[in-house]
Amino acid sequence: MSKTLNNAEIVRQILCEDMENISEDEDIIHLLLNRQVAENLNYRHQETATKGDRIADRLANVAGSWSFILGFCTVLILWILINSVLFAVHAFDPYPFILLNLILSCVAAIQAPVIMMSQNRQEKKDRLRAENDYRVNLKSELIVEDLHVKMDKLIEQQEQIRARLEALEIKK
Repeated sequence: MSKTLNNAEIVRQILCEDMENISEDEDIIHLLLNRQVAENLNYRHQETATKGDRIADRLANVAGSWSFILGFCTVLILWILINSVLFAVHAFDPYPFILLNLILSCVAAIQAPVIMMSQNRQEKKDRLRAENDYRVNLKSELIVEDLHVKMDKLIEQQEQIRARLEALEIKK
């Protein structure tokens, strides 16, 4: 069963602070208007990154690029050509290229966990961004809701004034 939160509880959730002395909706809205909810999470996330985190991010950026893939394919083709054609008789890694397979396995064994570390950091960053977006959206929703209430009151007051003016004109 979902629990419906009142405005004070929602604002407490948005601002992440205790607000025991605030009871009126108008005070709550003013508190929301005076506080910035949005954060630059990229800056905060970079501040907490360790050297290993930054290395993992750089490696993931390089290993996930077309230049890396094309460069790696070039190295593989050169390795095969050198060992098959140029040094056909005295190849340092003859066919079936066991040394090349060993190197590729080592690269994959090191590269995969480092890229996963980078993806985990990105996932954490995405969660923080989603939480921040949620708080900003809640704040906006409360403010818009408050504006609707105020507009409804204004419209009601205008209708009352118009009715009074029409009543005065009828009496004349």
